[in-house]
Amino acid sequence: MKFVDPKNDVAFKKIFGDENKKRILISFLNNILDYVGTNKEIIDITIENPFQAPRLEGLKYSILDIKAADKRGIHYIIEMQVIHVEGMDKRVLYYISKAYSQQLDKSEDYPKLNQVIFIGFLDFIFFKNNPHYASRHLILDEKTKEHHFKDFELYFIELPKFNKTLDQLADVKDKWIYFVKNAGDMKVIPEEMKDPGEIYEAFEVADQYTWSREELDAYDAKGIFIADQRQGYLFAQKTGYAEGHAEGHAVGHAVGHAKGHAVGHAEGHAEGHAEGHAEGHTEGSRKKALEVARKLKEKGMDTDFISETTGLEKKVILTL
Repeated sequence: MKFVDPKNDVAFKKIFGDENKKRILISFLNNILDYVGTNKEIIDITIENPFQAPRLEGLKYSILDIKAADKRGIHYIIEMQVIHVEGMDKRVLYYISKAYSQQLDKSEDYPKLNQVIFIGFLDFIFFKNNPHYASRHLILDEKTKEHHFKDFELYFIELPKFNKTLDQLADVKDKWIYFVKNAGDMKVIPEEMKDPGEIYEAFEVADQYTWSREELDAYDAKGIFIADQRQGYLFAQKTGYAEGHAEGHAVGHAVGHAKGHAVGHAEGHAEGHAEGHAEGHTEGSRKKALEVARKLKEKGMDTDFISETTGLEKKVILTL
């Protein structure tokens, strides 16, 4: 056997987004959200955009992997994100807000709005001050911690923080996380992962030998695209922000020194130095951002990715 990597979102959606194999997604959701044995346990779901092998030219526009709704009408948005891009927190809030608002037509009433739950699997560390690999985010009252606004919940699994070995897996939730993180490096289904049956079935779906040529081509193309984007992001970090900061600091020092000198007093020098440093840093950072954007564009990077990486507006990037 040779398994696809679930961190590739083509594979992720094929494994968890098959209407004919909904029991895989139901088990996955119930265990990741700790619903097993509670009154929240999911019995059935509808996958609103079930898996279809994507067209190669459309791969870069793949954003949401799965959007499912259970019998209570709760929407679950599940995303596999491998690159930490600028503004990811705002993008997640945009996703759930859009899913929430789209439940209603103009003629309908607000009480009909149902809960939206976001689950993000991240192949990077997002919450640096939180040592736990799984985190749940709610809207709480600052003082009483009362959970009144219950319609938004966000769950994140940070895969780099999950370092358990097979013999350390404590429950089915651990097994699902282990599957997502490690299945792509495995050649056989370990004994520890053969129960429950839904995980075993997920391995069977992940077996490359059961995939069509079209699906494998899409999977490989997405893998190349992810690798290119990751390299582009690292390139931008390496050549852009460090150099931009240094350049901005140098420009700001010179501008500030000139302004302070012109005022002729120690107080004016300090004020001018601070103001000039800020101006110079901004000017230098934008100049470097434009330079990085040009290089990324030459490498064929997507406009959305370049915008998220450099902070530049899309209309500016299109003119480069």
